[in-house]
Amino acid sequence: MAFISITYGLFLLGVLFIYWSQRSSSWRLWVLLIASLLFYSSLQIQYIPLLLFVVWLNFYLGQKIAVNTSPGSHLNNNRLSNEEWLMAQELWNQQRLRLLWLGIGLNILCLVSFKYVPFILTNISAPLNLPVAREGASWINDHLIAPLGLSFFVFECIAYLIDVYRGAPATRQGLQFATYKLFFPKLISGPITRYHQFANELKDIQFPSFDRLSEGLWLIASGAVKKALLADRIGIFVDLCFGNLERAGSGDLWLAIFAYGLQLYLDFSGYVDIARGSAILMGFNLPENFNFPYFSTSIADFWRRWHITLGDWIRNYLYFPLGGSRKGLGRTCLNLFVVMLIIGIWHGAAWGFVVWGGLHGLALVVHRLTQTLSERFAWLKAWWQSGLGVLVAWAITQWMVFMSWICFRLPNLKQAGFVIQNLWGQPADVQFAENVYLSAFGLQRFELTLLLSLVTLLMAGVYGIHRGLKLQLNWPLKLLLVPLCLYTVWLLAPEGGLPYIYFDF
Repeated sequence: MAFISITYGLFLLGVLFIYWSQRSSSWRLWVLLIASLLFYSSLQIQYIPLLLFVVWLNFYLGQKIAVNTSPGSHLNNNRLSNEEWLMAQELWNQQRLRLLWLGIGLNILCLVSFKYVPFILTNISAPLNLPVAREGASWINDHLIAPLGLSFFVFECIAYLIDVYRGAPATRQGLQFATYKLFFPKLISGPITRYHQFANELKDIQFPSFDRLSEGLWLIASGAVKKALLADRIGIFVDLCFGNLERAGSGDLWLAIFAYGLQLYLDFSGYVDIARGSAILMGFNLPENFNFPYFSTSIADFWRRWHITLGDWIRNYLYFPLGGSRKGLGRTCLNLFVVMLIIGIWHGAAWGFVVWGGLHGLALVVHRLTQTLSERFAWLKAWWQSGLGVLVAWAITQWMVFMSWICFRLPNLKQAGFVIQNLWGQPADVQFAENVYLSAFGLQRFELTLLLSLVTLLMAGVYGIHRGLKLQLNWPLKLLLVPLCLYTVWLLAPEGGLPYIYFDF
C-alpha cells in the first residue's frame, strides 16, 4: 500500500472514521494497532510475526531493566557494612547493565541477520578462501528480503531501552507500546520517535482543530507533490543516467549528481510530510525531520537539519556515550569519525555506505578543527561570519554533501569510482542525449538543467519566506490548495511511481 495511492487515501479515511468514533482511549489504540498491522501486511505480511516478537521482547526487557533501575533492597538495609553496601550496589548496577546490553545485542543481531550477513560472507570469502561463504551470500541475496523499516524499528527499540536504563519509566501497557512501535505513518521510514514523547501525547488526545486539520491535510498534499511530481520525475532521469554510466558524458554525470541530491531530499521529506500529516489527523505530533538542509553553511549544521531525528539519535545514543566533546579535541574528532562510520554502515551493507559515512566523518572533523582555530584567531572567526565567508562555507558544505551522494547512490565502489574518474573530459555517447533527454522528457540537457535550477530557486524562495520573513500560509489557503495539489498529482504524476528511497534502509 503506497502512501501516494487511492488505496492509502481510502484506508486513511476509514481508519480516521473508526478511530474518532471510539470514545475509549484503549479502543482507539486497538484501532491504530490493527490498522498498522493491516498496513504492513499489505507490504510484507510474512514479517508480521517477527515484528510482534521484537515488540514483545523489548517490552519485556524494558520492564526488567526498570525493576533494576529502582532502588534495591540493600539501600534500606542498615545491617550492611559500607563494604557490603558498595558490593551490593555494584552487583545491582552490573545487573542493569547486563540487561541493557542483552537488549541492544538482540536488536542488533536481528538487524545484522537480515541486512549484513551476505555482506560479511562476501568480504570474508576471498581472504579466507571460502567459496562456500560466497555461495551462501549469493543464496541469501536471492532468497531473503529484509523487512521494510527494520533499521528504524531497531533504532527506536534501542532508544527505548537506553532511556529506561537512564531512569525513564518503562511502560507496563503492552497495547500502548505495540501501538507506538507499529504506528503505521512512521513504521517504514520514521521519523524516529521516542516512546515517552509518544506516550505523553496519548494522555490528552483531542480531535484536531481546524488549523491542525488543515496543517495535516496540507502536509499530505505537499508531500505528495514532493514525491510524485518532483522526486519521481527527477528519479527517472537519475536512473537512466546512472544506469548507463558508460554512455554518459561528464556534463550528464554532474547533472545526475545534482539531480539525485534533489531527488533524495524531495523523496524522503515528502514521505515524512505525509507521515506527519497522517499522524496529525489522528491527534499526534511526529517530530520534524528536515529543515532546509541544502542551505546549511557547515556540515555540522547540515546534520542538524538533515534527517533530524537520526541526528538526535546519533548524539544521544552514540556520540555522548562515547564521550562527546568532553575529553579533548583529539577524542572529539575520533568520536565524530567513528559515529559517522556507524551511521554509514546503518544505511546499508556495502562499502559505498562505509565510504559515505567516512567522508561525512572527515568533514565533521575538519569543521571541528576549523571551528577551534576560529575561536583562537579573531580575524578568522570574523571572516567566516562575513558575507563572503558565509557564501564560501555554504558552497564548500554543499559541494561535499553532493559529491558524497555518489557513493550513497552507487554503493558499488567500482561504479562510484568510474563516475568520479569521468567527471571531467568525458564525451557522451552520440545516442545518449536522444534516448535520455529527448525520448524520456522531450527536453534538451540545457532545458532540464533549467528546470532543476527552477526547483532549487523555488526551494530557496520558500526558505527565504519561512526563515527570513517568518511567513506561512494560513489554514484557509492551505485547505484551498490541498485539492488542487492532489488533483495535479493524480493528473501529472508518472504512472506507477518509484519506490521510496529510504525503504531500503
